Amino acid sequence: MELRPTPTDFLSRHHSSSAPLAQLVNQVQQAPNWQEKYRALMLGGKALAPLSPEWQTEDARVRGCESAAWLYHHGEQGKHYFIAGSEARIVTGLIALLLGACSGKTSDELAAFDAAAYFSALGLEGQLSPSRTNGVYALANRIKELSREDTP
Repeated sequence: MELRPTPTDFLSRHHSSSAPLAQLVNQVQQAPNWQEKYRALMLGGKALAPLSPEWQTEDARVRGCESAAWLYHHGEQGKHYFIAGSEARIVTGLIALLLGACSGKTSDELAAFDAAAYFSALGLEGQLSPSRTNGVYALANRIKELSREDTP
């Protein structure tokens, strides 16, 4: 039997993290330089509840990420919710930014989401290593794929 988060897990994490994730987006956007943005990302990953070890399965692993990252999806009442985590703190901070932008959105909103434009608006374009950039885009693409596969 595959262990995965329950619908209650998705909704409670979404509701408890919405305000901290919005604050993280604001902190990253307002940070005056890369060092401050990096620091905000490292600390901002704490806005996400840690991913339970039993949920760190191969089936949930996102391909294309240099660091291990896992992503779960749940659709309910026309909206999509995500639980994700990584073994790397900076990746967890980047995941937090993505979840802040994508969790609780409709299929149409997720289809229109442009990860490159989003990270550019946050001042992160060109700041991440190529492997981190590829990993972030792999996560964003997987979010879009999951929302298309399971339209609530």
